[in-house]
Amino acid sequence: MSILNVEHVTHGFGARQILNDASFRLLKGEHVGLVGANGEGKSTFLNIITGKLQPDEGKIEWCRHITTGYLDQYSTLSKGKTIRDVLREAFDHLSELEAEMLTLYEKMSDCSEDEMNSLMEEVGEIQSILDYSGYYTIDAKISEYANGLGLNEIGLDRDVAELSGGQRAKVLLAKVLLENPMILILDEPTNFLDENHIRWLTNFLQNYENAFILVSHDVPFMNSVINVVYHVENAVMTRYTGDYDNFTRMYELKKKQLEQAYEKQQKEIADLEDFIARNKARVATTNMAKSRQKKLDKMDKITLMREKPKPTFSFRKARTPGRVVIDCKNVVLGYDEPLTKPISVKVENGQKIAIRGVNGIGKSTLLKTLLKIIPPISGYVEHDQFVEYGYFEQEEESTSKTALDVIWEEYPSMTNAEVRAALAQCGLTTEHITSQMRVLSGGENAKVRICRIMLKEVNLLVLDEPTNHLDVDAKESLKKAIKDYKGTVLIVSHEPEFYMDIADNIWNIEEWSTKII
Repeated sequence: MSILNVEHVTHGFGARQILNDASFRLLKGEHVGLVGANGEGKSTFLNIITGKLQPDEGKIEWCRHITTGYLDQYSTLSKGKTIRDVLREAFDHLSELEAEMLTLYEKMSDCSEDEMNSLMEEVGEIQSILDYSGYYTIDAKISEYANGLGLNEIGLDRDVAELSGGQRAKVLLAKVLLENPMILILDEPTNFLDENHIRWLTNFLQNYENAFILVSHDVPFMNSVINVVYHVENAVMTRYTGDYDNFTRMYELKKKQLEQAYEKQQKEIADLEDFIARNKARVATTNMAKSRQKKLDKMDKITLMREKPKPTFSFRKARTPGRVVIDCKNVVLGYDEPLTKPISVKVENGQKIAIRGVNGIGKSTLLKTLLKIIPPISGYVEHDQFVEYGYFEQEEESTSKTALDVIWEEYPSMTNAEVRAALAQCGLTTEHITSQMRVLSGGENAKVRICRIMLKEVNLLVLDEPTNHLDVDAKESLKKAIKDYKGTVLIVSHEPEFYMDIADNIWNIEEWSTKII
């Protein structure tokens, strides 16, 4: 049974074509991975099928009585509500059904026998829906999901206005999952989850009976939960069956076959053109030349797909500091209240340290404290006198400035050509470079911020979840750049496969925490 049919959808922004004659179908129970490089239009496609955007051309048809749950990268929460309040909103439609059922019971006090039978039938249907949906065990269900995604650690009575961006994303994810829709639409759901919570979500999606569409650049996660891939490239959407690894194999095979067919056709075209050039002027062979020309004119020319620019990240090293880059003594992390016991650690020159731990436990706070951006509650942090750091912050406010402006503002002595060349090295096109940061995709935005660090000479590289939103090629390039970098590195990441063969030391901040994990 087809839940969603998308036929011949075309959409663009200005001169930029995002989707061209795209078709898509979603069958009951299918687990679809929507893949493609940063900025290819995955989020745009999700916005079109959910009605947030109207396509320039094409048709979108949902089956009747469909229920959808959509988690996008830019969802928001209303102030003044607790986490529990927001999660209970997932059951609002059931509360309305219960209120309707109670109204029907009231009508039964004064009605005819036929009306009574009709009302009883309607009440029975509503009761079945409430029982099936687990309406009478809502609190237990909320507790289960909140625990699986780490919200119990934050506190369900916490006001959502006090939450970090990552914590808000987890609340929205829990709410969408609790809604149990016929189709679940998830855009980068693992970006703010740690390893334990990703495992819980993986298990949830593996056992999810309904259909879902997933956008993610976390390949191991995607591989374990999907059975269909739709690939978006150069405004074209192509369907593949199987997991991400199978898609990769089939895509490379298809690409190789196309290249071989293209080479064969180019040779045939060259031979035809050579024959025509040599024989069109001779009376004896002019008809043969015309015949070859007709064949050439009718030929369905193969065009190779335009290669997307791939980022090539690299970091410049400043002068070498002393042996101890950061000396941290009896430091207690926190803002208003302590998050950790007293910590005494040293970051030595050349070390590459990965920092792990559950979300909300203080990894970002640790980085900011080590960089002296925020003060510790107690203890002190000392830097070597020659420390020059580059800091990639996990959350950064979007701005109306263009990518070009962001780099120029920090490096005013650079020429226009130099700034453009630096951004192009990070895989950004002219269109990206002149776009406002707030309209760029998450991955394109991250590439601009990485570029800003690349242009600075640093001997300490501090990266807080740098792989969030980055596509597979960008992640590979970043991993190589960190490996090749000769300075000191501190990195927070929820992807062990990204940092395990980079780091020579791993700090588990859970061991320092005062929280009960």
